[in-house]
Amino acid sequence: MTASAVKHDVFQAIADPTRRQVLKLLSEKDMPISEISRQFPVSRTAIVKHLQVLSEARLVTAKKTGREKIFSLQPEPLAEVQAWISYYEQFWHNKLSVLKHLIEEE
Repeated sequence: MTASAVKHDVFQAIADPTRRQVLKLLSEKDMPISEISRQFPVSRTAIVKHLQVLSEARLVTAKKTGREKIFSLQPEPLAEVQAWISYYEQFWHNKLSVLKHLIEEE
C-alpha cells in the first residue's frame, strides 16, 4: 500500500494537539487555510498537512471559493469517539459502584 493510499481514522486524526485545536477553531466558524495558519506557530505547509489528515478522517470538508479553500467542521465522525468513551465511562461507573458497595458493607 502506498503512502498516498493510507487513510486516517478519527482516532489518529484527533491524536495530535494541533489538529484538535484546528477542529476547535472550525467549530466556531468556517475558515480559509490562511486564517487557520495565522493561529499557529508552524508553517502553512504543516497546517495543510494537518487539514489533509482531518479531511481523510472526514472531520473537515473544503469548498473552493474563488482562490481560497474554505474549511468546515464535520463533527459526525466524532460520534465514534464518543461511543468508545461511553463504553469506558460505563466500565468505570460499574467498577466504582462495586467498590462503593464493598466499602459500605464494612
